[in-house]
Amino acid sequence: MYLIITRAFPPELGGMQNLMWGLAKEMSKNFMIKVFADYNENHKQFDQKENFSIERIGGMKFFRKIRKAQLINEFLKENKVKGVIADHWKSLELIKTDQKKYCLIHGKEINHPNESSVNKRVIKVLNNANKVIANSKYTKNLAIDKGVDQNKIIVINPGIYPDKNIDKKSKEKVESLFKVKSPRLITVSRFDKRKNHEKVIMALRNLKQRYPDIVYVCVGYGDEENNLKKLVKELDLTGQVMFFKDISDNLKNALIAKSNIFVMPSIIHKTSVEGFGIAYIEAAQYGIPSIGGKDGGASDAIEHDKTGLICDGNNLDDVYSSLNSLIENKKYLEFGKNAKELVSKFYWQEIFEEYKKILN
Repeated sequence: MYLIITRAFPPELGGMQNLMWGLAKEMSKNFMIKVFADYNENHKQFDQKENFSIERIGGMKFFRKIRKAQLINEFLKENKVKGVIADHWKSLELIKTDQKKYCLIHGKEINHPNESSVNKRVIKVLNNANKVIANSKYTKNLAIDKGVDQNKIIVINPGIYPDKNIDKKSKEKVESLFKVKSPRLITVSRFDKRKNHEKVIMALRNLKQRYPDIVYVCVGYGDEENNLKKLVKELDLTGQVMFFKDISDNLKNALIAKSNIFVMPSIIHKTSVEGFGIAYIEAAQYGIPSIGGKDGGASDAIEHDKTGLICDGNNLDDVYSSLNSLIENKKYLEFGKNAKELVSKFYWQEIFEEYKKILN
């Protein structure tokens, strides 16, 4: 049996949640597993559908971490466990076991100043693990720079499941929203500084002169939402930018599938960095190429000048020219075709083969 310890798990939404659910699902096809996850008020219906055991731990954040560790340590004493896989160094920090420990790393959670108290805690946990699983080459190099033993690190990109058919109703709704609007840009992410919606909106002001029917769809929520809406108003782009949040997966997927370019030229903001960018892969499934930022792990998800473009997200001219080069002569069609052809290497059945090599 293997234990999976995670703070992020469905039915809560998000890339980390999907990653840990996908990993648990694939592991359950090969091993006996038990998941220790944080409490979610809608978890019962979700948990009943899964074919593996999920134990939920609630309470205030600080006390939850301690209580969760106590329950896991007791379970480890009383049961024969082959190993423990954690979603985050904090999930592993209080776990006491001689069994093998594996910890996933993603980027921003390890990006603390060297020799700071948090950096020392991170290094202590990760260097005590048997394997550290980085989501990209960028995250691996960041971990080495922060003091993690490079011999312990292996790069395994996050996996996805093949896209499901989008229902007819969602497709029709999106067509009625877009109408004659073209080209169509989309970002699906949290609204925070790192995702860099701001530069896309600023580039849109100039692109509007060349492509008067252009539209930019922003799906998500977050701290920057009001600032972005204010910027759209100031630049007179209310007819070009659409905001969506709290929408169904079907509608989200339909919006992606009916777009032309997925754009998220991420930047480093303070310690926050894009370790990989699963959203680029999700777009590729629908034949949509991406524009990502050079700061972070986007280049693991996007093959530059083939399935999309990598640009300098801090440079407005570079964001603009990258968008314009994909729009001109509809180059996004060729890149989108490439993206769809190459996306299968990120399917979970392929990705899990890499996990098997370290688990067996």
